[in-house]
Amino acid sequence: MKFVKMQGAGNDYIYFNLFEEKIESPAELSRRVSDRHFGIGGDGIVLIGPSAEGDFSMRMFNADGSEAEMCGNASRCVGKYLYDRGLTRKKEIALSTKSGIKRLLLEVDPVTDTVVRVNVNMGRPRLSAHEIPVALSQSHVVRHPLEVEGYRAEITCVSMGNPHAVIFQDDIERFDFSAIGPAIEHHPLFPQRTNVEFVQVLDRQNLRMRVWERGSGETLACGTGACATVVAGVLNNVCDAVALVHVKGGDLLVEWDRSADEVWLSGDAHFVFEGFV
Repeated sequence: MKFVKMQGAGNDYIYFNLFEEKIESPAELSRRVSDRHFGIGGDGIVLIGPSAEGDFSMRMFNADGSEAEMCGNASRCVGKYLYDRGLTRKKEIALSTKSGIKRLLLEVDPVTDTVVRVNVNMGRPRLSAHEIPVALSQSHVVRHPLEVEGYRAEITCVSMGNPHAVIFQDDIERFDFSAIGPAIEHHPLFPQRTNVEFVQVLDRQNLRMRVWERGSGETLACGTGACATVVAGVLNNVCDAVALVHVKGGDLLVEWDRSADEVWLSGDAHFVFEGFV
């Protein structure tokens, strides 16, 4: 099978074109090829295929084989793949995902005729505990106290099609990230597990974020996590509705359009290499 490795802000996935390939067990394939020592190496796999509801579809599987609802960085890479590889000439694409249709706006270099940036309408942030989901009785989860492994924090929970627990703290480096991340991911509060963002506020337009992704561990970036972080920041009055989120793999621009109640994610996308497996 032919694959293409791509990354957006360091969030790297292995992409398969279902117009050319047939994959019968994507969960097993993701576990095998995502391994960075014995496989290709990546945060998971992405399957690009046809769609009855949109222009194309995207399915994504984490490195542990679990299927995720949505990935903002992967969707940007899908937009570049579709245009640069000639599957479409559209610069606005309706992409079908497990969390609904996402609208991609492609910025194309007129000289090279290649995509240099992709803007994604990530849709409405879901804030109710039931929708996220979080096993709490209150309607919204803002600054809810949580203690795991002796670590005390306040979590603000948001779903961007997948669940996120956002924690604001002064230092996002000096604590046991590898223990606290999975402890929160698997906490009984989260019936579908959760992604976890640890965020340092630099100013109202700039946030630093580390992310523990559900099913993949620490990654260099998370698009839905960046979106959830800005939404949580607005709810906590620590940032504006338009902010730059600095992650280990680069920068992501997020805008929460309060009037339309839609979140936009913007960033670059890159081919890394391709081959056969």
